[in-house]
Amino acid sequence: MNPEKIINICKRAHEAFYSLSKTSEEKINTALEGLKNLINKNREKIKSVNEIDIKNAKELNLKSSLIDRLLLNDKRIDGIINSIDTVIKLKSPVGEVIEGWRLENGLNIEKVRVPIGTIGIIYESRPNVTIDAAILCLKSLNSAVLRGGKEAINSNKLLSDLIKESLNENGINPNSIGFIDETDREGVKYMLKLNEYIDVIVPRGGEGLIKFVTENATMPVIKHDKGLCHMYIDEFADLEKALNVSYNAKVQRPGVCNAIETLLVHKNIANAFLPKFKELMDKANVELRGCDKTQTILKDIKEATEEDFKTEYLDLILSIKVVESLDEAIEHINTYGSHHSEAIITENYNNAERFLDEVDASCVYVNASTRFTDGGMFGFGAEIGISTNKLHARGPVGLKELTTYKYKIRGIGQIRE
Repeated sequence: MNPEKIINICKRAHEAFYSLSKTSEEKINTALEGLKNLINKNREKIKSVNEIDIKNAKELNLKSSLIDRLLLNDKRIDGIINSIDTVIKLKSPVGEVIEGWRLENGLNIEKVRVPIGTIGIIYESRPNVTIDAAILCLKSLNSAVLRGGKEAINSNKLLSDLIKESLNENGINPNSIGFIDETDREGVKYMLKLNEYIDVIVPRGGEGLIKFVTENATMPVIKHDKGLCHMYIDEFADLEKALNVSYNAKVQRPGVCNAIETLLVHKNIANAFLPKFKELMDKANVELRGCDKTQTILKDIKEATEEDFKTEYLDLILSIKVVESLDEAIEHINTYGSHHSEAIITENYNNAERFLDEVDASCVYVNASTRFTDGGMFGFGAEIGISTNKLHARGPVGLKELTTYKYKIRGIGQIRE
């Protein structure tokens, strides 16, 4: 570890913030257009470098779901370019007047959105986060210090170089987006002590990383603890809809935080639903683990233990519990859930509304997959991460969540008596 190097990257990003915060939205958009072109132009190089990371991951015997997170193919590179394009089209929230009023003494007060400052982002595996984090920070006029995981170091380094190249070509201080290529945990720990340069830290990765950052950071943390998401199949569910949506929520991409890890099924629909559901899961090679009631219906599956209901698998494994009522489903979710994303499948309006109101999570769905908890899917273009905090941001962290506010007070010489 090189402490001096880490200090200099963070200090330069902090210093760059003050010039960045005065940069016009038009100039930022031009730099983002330049980045789009550079990524497209260097597409083959990106894939070639990414292959090195994939090869190293396979040699380390990482799970296939984790290796999938590392992959940058043409489809995902197209997705990165589309994300940049969406962010360009979004209006920057900086300068927005949230509210304003005039006091009896004539003072005019405005509450106005402003950038947070310098944002530190520590993330694992997914190299597209390098671009997502950078473009959102730039559009919201925040500088950033990025520190990706060792699994994607080669991909992250190339992408960060392209970001700096575009900034430099468009007259924006390239230190606005710093990249730390120190990959050991001590480097992260050191970064977490630099609160004089970093205003907020965002960890994006597994439970271990987030716990480490939360315990060691000397600045505020925007985080999600883990993605222990549930889907509840209500007694008034449409069976076909329930099968399709729950399949998508588990199988479409099991190694991400918005995939479901536990399925709750009302007792009145369990006999009709579970055998059909198991057929789908068998085809997708999903290992099922069930409670006692589930095992009486699906006799050849493993027992789901208390620990299973607390586990974010990030893999093709799913726990199942048969519940007596909507109340029991909500209680189970609020006990074991991580306040990330929860869903109910039902045709009963009252049950749907109760679920929306009573489940304690950042994103709560009716008749839709939890896989939609994503900044891109919400129309944010990209995201820094999913926050399960209750302050200051909750859910997908997009442009508005990367701002704070200040009060602007205009007077004509008023004094307080």
